[in-house]
Amino acid sequence: MATYSYYSSPNSDFLLAHGDCFKLLPLFNFKFDMIFADPPYFLSNGGISLQSGKIVCVDKGDWDKGKSPSDMMSFNREWLHLCREKLKDNGTIWISGTYHNIFSVANCLTELGYKILNVITWQKTNPPANISCRFFTYSTEFIIWARKNPKKPHKFNYSLMKQLNGGKQMTDVWRFPAIGRWEKSQGKHPTQKPLSVLSRIILASTEPNDWILDPFSGSSTTGIAANLCGRRYAGIEKEDDFCRMAQARREEIENLDVREDLIHHIADLRELQDESLLHEPQINNWRLPFDT
Repeated sequence: MATYSYYSSPNSDFLLAHGDCFKLLPLFNFKFDMIFADPPYFLSNGGISLQSGKIVCVDKGDWDKGKSPSDMMSFNREWLHLCREKLKDNGTIWISGTYHNIFSVANCLTELGYKILNVITWQKTNPPANISCRFFTYSTEFIIWARKNPKKPHKFNYSLMKQLNGGKQMTDVWRFPAIGRWEKSQGKHPTQKPLSVLSRIILASTEPNDWILDPFSGSSTTGIAANLCGRRYAGIEKEDDFCRMAQARREEIENLDVREDLIHHIADLRELQDESLLHEPQINNWRLPFDT
């Protein structure tokens, strides 16, 4: 029998499986409160960008190689179908992307019966420079929020979001920087998302101790944010190097000083901590929920 479990935190609030989500998701016999997914954008085709004043290739790896439009649709349709089966009836899913893949994702969500709730525009406060000077500088990514069942109410912590926005309704435009040095202590994943973005997503749509799934977990930013918010996490990652990075990041926050430093850098969590509203996950000896 194959072994997919890679790592479990001491209190089992962070569970990581090593493998392909297309193979592993059907083996799960558990439903989650929320899913976050950062699927491939299929942009690794020899392009260039500017980072730290240097021109660099933007290729991420074989997992991000370009696909035809029809192949991209098939890819997105399959993983979104598998994820829908693993969501609770009142569960929601968040998917990040750019114009390269997000329209394909939106079409597949509609086909599969999800209800799209919002499309968040993440405006980066420190976007990379436009070195060609032939078009507007790219400074945004999009995050679709959808619920599994069009007729089943979903979780939305409206009052909390309003509180974190200075008493005003929070809009669908969020201004956050790309990842900072303080998020790269164990190395940098090429498509790593900021903890500030993931923390807000988790706070908006889950309750303390809820279970969150990430089928393309990378360096497990989703899991770190989930644990900092007092939620529990299961991730799937197929690349060995990223699994090692994810484990190192989770082991790092066993150090309370490191955990406190991360919270200090995340404005939403810092405010909740100041008001004693952050929760620790309940201790649970749960294992990865495979059927085999």
